[in-house]
Amino acid sequence: MAALIEAIDLKRKSLFEMDGAPYVCLDVEISTPTARGGQTLVRVKMRNLKTRAVFDRTFKAGEKFKEPDLTEVPASYLYSDGQGSHFMDQQSYDTLTLQGEMLGDAPDFLTDGQIVQILLHNGNVIGLQMPQQVELTITYTEPGIRGDTASGSVTKAATLETGIEIRVPLFIKQGEKVRVNTETREFMGRA
Repeated sequence: MAALIEAIDLKRKSLFEMDGAPYVCLDVEISTPTARGGQTLVRVKMRNLKTRAVFDRTFKAGEKFKEPDLTEVPASYLYSDGQGSHFMDQQSYDTLTLQGEMLGDAPDFLTDGQIVQILLHNGNVIGLQMPQQVELTITYTEPGIRGDTASGSVTKAATLETGIEIRVPLFIKQGEKVRVNTETREFMGRA
């Protein structure tokens, strides 16, 4: 039997199941009343992993949730077409296909052969998890001009191989590989 998780024990990035659907906790706020007999409430910002919908919900501290039957399978990105994005399971070598809503922001960071974690709920594909950081090549950026820091801004725009644009320091040149945080889309350093 799956373990039960109490609402008061939910933390950021906790996974739980409610009404047969898997959820991830994005943020949690616990409010303890000062009056006697008042009930501790847990306000949770959560994302449905199947529909990608985000909403807030308030629970009583003692409410319990099941742990979801989630499995992470390593897979490498192959290609995208009209059917969706295709990945190869690194264990069984099966091809797994994900439609647009299951991908979230992942297409902004996917390159050929990149390893990601495919999420399976009760054996069905529901989404994917990108690594915290990815290495991408800069395809275009203006050359940094010395002394170009009068505005206080010491970054410039750079277009990456996947087409997204991020801010990078002035010393970064076109053709360099950089590390990018997949959650915040920020420059993390040279690769």
